Amino acid sequence: MTVPVTIRLQEADFDTAREIAAISRGRTDIGAVVTFSGICRGGEGGDAIAALTLEHYPGMAEAEIGRHAEEALQRWPLTGLTVIHRYGRIVPGENIVLVVTASSHREAAFEAAEFLMDYLKTKAPFWKREEGAGGSAWVDAAAHDDAAAARWTKR
Repeated sequence: MTVPVTIRLQEADFDTAREIAAISRGRTDIGAVVTFSGICRGGEGGDAIAALTLEHYPGMAEAEIGRHAEEALQRWPLTGLTVIHRYGRIVPGENIVLVVTASSHREAAFEAAEFLMDYLKTKAPFWKREEGAGGSAWVDAAAHDDAAAARWTKR
Protein backbone atom coordinates (compact mmCIF):
# COMPACT_ATOMS: atom_id res chain seq x y z
CA MET A 1 0.00 0.00 0.00
CA THR A 2 1.25 3.45 -0.87
CA VAL A 3 1.49 5.75 2.13
CA PRO A 4 -0.53 8.95 1.61
CA VAL A 5 1.71 12.01 1.94
CA THR A 6 0.49 15.60 1.88
CA ILE A 7 2.92 18.52 1.74
CA ARG A 8 1.53 22.02 1.40
CA LEU A 9 3.04 25.46 1.71
CA GLN A 10 0.35 28.06 1.92
CA GLU A 11 -0.40 31.57 3.04
CA ALA A 12 -3.86 30.69 4.39
CA ASP A 13 -4.49 29.15 7.80
CA PHE A 14 -5.24 25.43 8.16
CA ASP A 15 -7.69 23.40 10.23
CA THR A 16 -5.85 20.85 12.37
CA ALA A 17 -8.93 18.71 13.05
CA ARG A 18 -9.74 18.54 9.33
CA GLU A 19 -6.19 17.41 8.55
CA ILE A 20 -6.32 14.68 11.22
CA ALA A 21 -9.66 13.48 9.84
CA ALA A 22 -8.27 13.45 6.30
CA ILE A 23 -5.29 11.28 7.22
CA SER A 24 -7.33 8.76 9.23
CA ARG A 25 -10.76 8.66 7.57
CA GLY A 26 -11.79 5.12 6.65
CA ARG A 27 -8.53 3.60 7.90
CA THR A 28 -8.36 0.61 10.23
CA ASP A 29 -4.58 0.17 10.06
CA ILE A 30 -3.86 3.32 12.09
CA GLY A 31 -3.29 2.90 15.81
CA ALA A 32 -1.71 6.29 16.49
CA VAL A 33 -1.93 9.80 15.09
CA VAL A 34 0.57 12.33 16.40
CA THR A 35 0.26 16.02 15.64
CA PHE A 36 2.50 18.97 16.21
CA SER A 37 1.07 22.45 15.73
CA GLY A 38 3.48 25.36 15.79
CA ILE A 39 1.76 28.59 16.80
CA CYS A 40 3.17 32.12 16.64
CA ARG A 41 3.77 33.31 20.18
CA GLY A 42 3.79 36.91 21.28
CA GLY A 43 7.29 36.73 22.71
CA GLU A 44 8.92 36.05 26.01
CA GLY A 45 9.78 38.56 28.68
CA GLY A 46 10.39 42.02 27.24
CA ASP A 47 10.77 40.73 23.68
CA ALA A 48 7.18 41.12 22.47
CA ILE A 49 6.62 39.95 18.90
CA ALA A 50 4.04 41.81 16.83
CA ALA A 51 4.30 39.43 13.87
CA LEU A 52 6.50 36.97 12.00
CA THR A 53 7.08 37.06 8.28
CA LEU A 54 8.11 33.75 6.74
CA GLU A 55 9.63 33.60 3.28
CA HIS A 56 10.61 30.60 1.15
CA TYR A 57 11.63 29.59 -2.34
CA PRO A 58 8.53 28.06 -3.98
CA GLY A 59 9.25 24.68 -5.50
CA MET A 60 12.56 24.25 -3.71
CA ALA A 61 10.97 24.32 -0.25
CA GLU A 62 8.35 21.70 -1.17
CA ALA A 63 11.01 19.47 -2.73
CA GLU A 64 13.25 19.69 0.35
CA ILE A 65 10.38 18.96 2.72
CA GLY A 66 9.38 16.08 0.46
CA ARG A 67 12.90 14.67 0.65
CA HIS A 68 12.75 14.65 4.44
CA ALA A 69 9.23 13.22 4.41
CA GLU A 70 10.58 10.37 2.26
CA GLU A 71 13.38 9.81 4.77
CA ALA A 72 10.79 9.62 7.58
CA LEU A 73 8.85 7.02 5.58
CA GLN A 74 12.03 4.96 5.18
CA ARG A 75 12.97 5.19 8.85
CA TRP A 76 9.56 4.53 10.46
CA PRO A 77 6.56 2.36 9.51
CA LEU A 78 4.17 5.23 8.85
CA THR A 79 0.71 4.85 7.38
CA GLY A 80 0.21 8.55 6.63
CA LEU A 81 2.09 11.85 6.75
CA THR A 82 1.05 15.49 6.42
CA VAL A 83 3.23 18.60 6.59
CA ILE A 84 1.66 22.03 6.17
CA HIS A 85 3.79 25.16 6.57
CA ARG A 86 2.51 28.68 6.24
CA TYR A 87 4.38 31.63 4.77
CA GLY A 88 3.72 35.35 4.74
CA ARG A 89 2.87 37.55 7.71
CA ILE A 90 1.64 35.66 10.78
CA VAL A 91 0.56 37.30 14.03
CA PRO A 92 0.65 35.86 17.56
CA GLY A 93 -1.94 33.16 18.11
CA GLU A 94 -2.02 32.07 14.47
CA ASN A 95 -0.85 28.69 13.19
CA ILE A 96 2.55 28.40 11.54
CA VAL A 97 3.16 24.71 10.93
CA LEU A 98 1.41 21.37 11.24
CA VAL A 99 2.97 17.90 11.17
CA VAL A 100 0.66 14.89 11.33
CA THR A 101 2.10 11.38 11.41
CA ALA A 102 0.08 8.17 11.48
CA SER A 103 1.28 4.66 12.22
CA SER A 104 0.07 1.37 13.61
CA HIS A 105 1.96 2.17 16.83
CA ARG A 106 2.66 5.36 18.76
CA GLU A 107 6.45 5.17 18.95
CA ALA A 108 6.92 5.45 15.19
CA ALA A 109 4.39 8.27 14.93
CA PHE A 110 6.04 10.27 17.76
CA GLU A 111 9.59 9.78 16.49
CA ALA A 112 8.73 10.65 12.90
CA ALA A 113 6.91 13.81 14.00
CA GLU A 114 9.90 14.88 16.12
CA PHE A 115 12.31 14.15 13.27
CA LEU A 116 10.29 16.25 10.84
CA MET A 117 9.85 19.15 13.27
CA ASP A 118 13.57 19.21 14.10
CA TYR A 119 14.28 19.40 10.36
CA LEU A 120 11.65 22.10 9.74
CA LYS A 121 12.97 24.18 12.64
CA THR A 122 16.62 24.06 11.59
CA LYS A 123 17.15 23.17 7.94
CA ALA A 124 13.99 23.80 5.93
CA PRO A 125 14.45 26.61 3.40
CA PHE A 126 12.40 29.24 5.23
CA TRP A 127 13.55 32.62 6.45
CA LYS A 128 11.88 34.23 9.45
CA ARG A 129 11.74 37.92 10.30
CA GLU A 130 10.33 39.04 13.64
CA GLU A 131 8.58 42.38 14.06
CA GLY A 132 8.55 44.08 17.41
CA ALA A 133 8.55 47.47 19.11
CA GLY A 134 12.20 48.00 18.19
CA GLY A 135 11.72 47.22 14.50
CA SER A 136 12.25 43.99 12.61
CA ALA A 137 15.11 41.52 12.38
CA TRP A 138 15.88 38.21 10.66
CA VAL A 139 16.04 35.26 13.06
CA ASP A 140 18.95 32.79 13.10
CA ALA A 141 18.57 29.15 14.08
CA ALA A 142 19.11 28.59 17.80
CA ALA A 143 21.90 26.31 19.04
CA HIS A 144 19.45 24.17 21.03
CA ASP A 145 17.41 23.56 17.85
CA ASP A 146 20.56 22.47 15.99
CA ALA A 147 21.44 20.11 18.86
CA ALA A 148 17.96 18.56 18.73
CA ALA A 149 18.25 17.99 14.98
CA ALA A 150 21.73 16.46 15.29
CA ARG A 151 20.35 13.41 17.10
CA TRP A 152 18.78 12.20 13.83
CA THR A 153 22.03 12.18 11.86
CA LYS A 154 22.68 8.75 10.43
CA ARG A 155 25.92 7.26 11.61
